[in-house]
Amino acid sequence: MRNKKSNIGSLIKLTFIVGILLLTFIVFSNYSIERAVRGKTFYAVDIIPHNKVGLLLGTAKKLQDGRINPYFQYRVDAATKLFNAGKIDFILISGDNSEIGYNEPNDFKKALVANGIPENKIFLDYAGFRTLDSVVRSKKVFGQFSITIISQRFHNERAIYLASKFNIKAVGFNAKDVEGSGGLKTQLREYLARAKVFFDLIFQVEPKYLGDEIKIE
Repeated sequence: MRNKKSNIGSLIKLTFIVGILLLTFIVFSNYSIERAVRGKTFYAVDIIPHNKVGLLLGTAKKLQDGRINPYFQYRVDAATKLFNAGKIDFILISGDNSEIGYNEPNDFKKALVANGIPENKIFLDYAGFRTLDSVVRSKKVFGQFSITIISQRFHNERAIYLASKFNIKAVGFNAKDVEGSGGLKTQLREYLARAKVFFDLIFQVEPKYLGDEIKIE
């Protein structure tokens, strides 16, 4: 009985230590990314530098209840604003297209064209399954070494950090943030996503697909 209690006590201590280490790593990851990208995201179009291409990061168009996803709408609004201000010449939409009937790049394209963005100024990346894929493919497939990333600030910060590790010069144009419980859940998931960035870099994870180069011109 004594040995059993001792084993349980040791397991509890080990679990506690592992939990503390994981929490420390998550906090460290978040702090490291925020510090590294400080001053590289913008809300105002008048001060953001010009880049040939804006990389618009994908997300689902609709929520589970059928309503328009505010993350989607706000990113469309931000990309439109940036293009109309002459701060980007082309929009590269990178998102998930892995399931029948689910096509993030096409959904964004339709919304942007409806906002008056010319179709010949829009390029689609159907293999942007993750932020890492989208960022790396912007260079290795679409030939961009300097980009403006368009998403919410928390997402831009992670994408810019990834870009720097692949020798891509990047800034971010921040779409409006989402408030309420939906925004809070996403922010909490972002802490884990930032920790995963470091594992991806340590294990030298590459995009799921690359392919032939596509010139943006």
